[in-house]
Amino acid sequence: MASRRKAAELISQKKVRVGQEIISEPGFRIDPDTESVFLDGKPVKQPDHFRYVLLNKPKDVLTTVRDDRSRKTVVDLIPLPERLFPVGRLDWDTEGVLLLTNDGDLAYRLTHPKYEIEKVYKAWVQGSVEEKICQKLKKGVSINPGVVVSGEARILKKERNRSRLEIRIHEGKKRQIKRMCQAVGHRVISLERVNFAGLISGRLKPGEWRELTSVEVQQLYKLTGLG
Repeated sequence: MASRRKAAELISQKKVRVGQEIISEPGFRIDPDTESVFLDGKPVKQPDHFRYVLLNKPKDVLTTVRDDRSRKTVVDLIPLPERLFPVGRLDWDTEGVLLLTNDGDLAYRLTHPKYEIEKVYKAWVQGSVEEKICQKLKKGVSINPGVVVSGEARILKKERNRSRLEIRIHEGKKRQIKRMCQAVGHRVISLERVNFAGLISGRLKPGEWRELTSVEVQQLYKLTGLG
């Protein structure tokens, strides 16, 4: 019915009840086999079946289910009857691998820091990047007071006034790659996610999508401890 953040807002607004009890705490636990959940008086039900879609997200598309300013979203690109939601987020101007599903348990684990899901990006950045910068990123850089993140970086190519980097991370802070590169003095010019939890776009062009194979789904379940 909603993302985790939106669900927490709905609960705080006292729009959710379990049975006859209005819930005010997002951490309230239920048994979905014996208890009924309602949103604005309407029952919330589990999907009849799960779908898993891999999208090669193009630039200038929002990673959200809907937008109050009528801008194009990733959901607009996938004409399926089920309500799917994106797993994690890519910035408006970032392209690449994005998973969408209606499997809440899997989505939760794929985005939780505990499971350290690997994400691989390729970026063009301003300036000539030296190896010592890659070592600094690996050691960890501050992107906010008290917030230090790290990633494995390697230099793929150098051109006049710009460098091509591959960066691997296991976290998911907002705008993390851009903020990491900015912290070491190299502003990101363009950014693409080329791998998420072992999934790659392959032959998909920007804006194209496909459903995951059963083998890929099983691998995601194994990776997150669900299978």
